[in-house]
Amino acid sequence: MARSTLYQQVAGELRRAIYSGELGPGAQLPTEMDLMDSHEVSRNTVRLALAELENEGLITRMRRRGSFVRDRRALLMRPQAELNTPPGVLRREAFAEAVTKEGRKPGQEIEVSIVEPPEEIAARLELEEHALAVVRRRLRYVDDQPYNTNDSYFPHTLVRDSEIARPADITRGANRVLEELGHRQVRVVDDISARMPTPEESARLQLEPGTPVVVYVRVGYDREGTPVRVALSVLPADKHLIRYELALS
Repeated sequence: MARSTLYQQVAGELRRAIYSGELGPGAQLPTEMDLMDSHEVSRNTVRLALAELENEGLITRMRRRGSFVRDRRALLMRPQAELNTPPGVLRREAFAEAVTKEGRKPGQEIEVSIVEPPEEIAARLELEEHALAVVRRRLRYVDDQPYNTNDSYFPHTLVRDSEIARPADITRGANRVLEELGHRQVRVVDDISARMPTPEESARLQLEPGTPVVVYVRVGYDREGTPVRVALSVLPADKHLIRYELALS
């Protein structure tokens, strides 16, 4: 039997054990020697199989310790819920609320600056050339582990005297501040794509090798049809589940 078929067979059996729950999060895989004996294959074949699972983001390989199933507990995100709060009703920031609902601990690091935004962001905000934006860059945590990044851009002229321009957490969320400024978002456009992370993203989010990311861009518009916010999130694919619910007539 060809070597490529052998290592795929070994990887397939381990993959099934992981997805079935037989090997749960944090569980240690059999040693290379055990896999060699149980499958009657060479060490190189076993290592090829483990490398495939690592590239798929299913396992972590630790030198001198072995291979372990990664924790694949995904955070459920409901983008539609972000703007469904009735006017006047106080609600926590969407990410913090989603994490807390799962009995987990949210956290974040916030950096606020005034910038000339990248061309793509400026175009989405329909800014004039060299116009400024306020950007709130957040590295967000779940249970003290880095989980995703979120960079929210706002037209500087719109938010320069508000809480959005200050480097502090906004418990009720920036969307509520926009509403208080007279720019409640009534329509959003979401673009979702996937790619491999940049080296900077991998380091910042402490990603395992082979982990792809989902890039989620949301543009919010007020009643006049003016774009008032562009939110750019980078979400490790193994840690997030994005759910949309559509009512069909």
